[in-house]
Amino acid sequence: MTKSFDELISKASSCGMKKVAVAVAQDAPVLEAVKAAKEQGIADSILVGDEAKIREVADSLNMDLSGFEIIHEPDVPEAALTAVKLVHDKKADILLKGLVDSKVYLKAILNKEYGLRKSKLMSHVCVMEIEGIDRLLFFTDVAFNTYPTLDDKVHIIHNAAEVAKACGVEVPKVAPICAVEVVNPKMQPTVDAAELTKMYENGEFPDCMVYGPLSMDMAIDPEAAKHKGVDNPVAGNADILLFPNIDAGNITYKILVRTAKVKTGNLLVGTAAPAILTSRSDDFEIKINSIALAAVIADAVVR
Repeated sequence: MTKSFDELISKASSCGMKKVAVAVAQDAPVLEAVKAAKEQGIADSILVGDEAKIREVADSLNMDLSGFEIIHEPDVPEAALTAVKLVHDKKADILLKGLVDSKVYLKAILNKEYGLRKSKLMSHVCVMEIEGIDRLLFFTDVAFNTYPTLDDKVHIIHNAAEVAKACGVEVPKVAPICAVEVVNPKMQPTVDAAELTKMYENGEFPDCMVYGPLSMDMAIDPEAAKHKGVDNPVAGNADILLFPNIDAGNITYKILVRTAKVKTGNLLVGTAAPAILTSRSDDFEIKINSIALAAVIADAVVR
C-alpha cells in the first residue's frame, strides 16, 4: 500500500514514462510541474497553448523547452479541446489542466466527438496525505458532483475504489460520511449510507468494503470508534471518505489545506484517461503530486 506522496512519486517513476497533454500551458506552476515530472522519469509533456506566452513563462523560470513538444493554439477553448483530442487519440496518456477555467476545461472533456467520458458518472477524487494519519485518504466528491443521489454515490464509490486500488489498497474501506452514525429518516445522507451498506452486504461492491453511516471521527480514528462501541472493519480505518454533498466535502477539504500539514493530488475519474483537475491557484507541489497520481492510474488501467 502506498502511504505517502513520496512513495507515490517513486511508484510513478517506476511505471515508465507517460505522456501528458497540457491544456493552456502558459502557467508557471504547471511548467514547473511538467519539468519535474520529466526530470523524475514520470512523464513527458505536450504543451498546448499560446507559444509566445509559454516561452515567456519558461524564460522567467530559466526552463529549457527544447525537450518539449509545443502546439501553438492561442485560443483558450481550442487549446483545451486540442489537449483533450491528444488524449482521445491516444497520443497522450494524461490530461492536465493549465491556465484555463474549469468550466472551459470540463466542456472540452465532455465534447461529443473527442471527449473523455467513459462511465455513466464522472467524479472527483482528492488524495490526501495528512500528518498523523498512517495512510493516504481518498476524499470524494469534493469538487465536481454537487448533491449526488444514491445512484450517483454508487458510481462515485466505484470510481474512487479504482483510484485507491491503483495506489495499492487491495480492498478499499469506504465510509459514507454523515453528521451522525445512526440512521435518521430526516437526514437523507444517513438513509443513503445505510442503503449503501446493504448493497455491499448483498455483494454489489465486490471491489471494496462499505459501512455507514459514520461520522468523520468514527471513520478515521480507531479510538473514537472503540469508545463509541462501533465495531465494523471500516470504522476507524476508512480509506475512502464518501461525502454526502459538495458543501460538506469542499468545506472539509479547504479547512484541511489551510490549517493542517497536508499534501494533496486531484483527479477527475470516470474518464477514458486520467484528467487532472486542480485549481489555477494550486501550487507546484499539488500539480506534481497530481501528475504522479495520474501516472500510477494510467499504468494500472493499461495493465
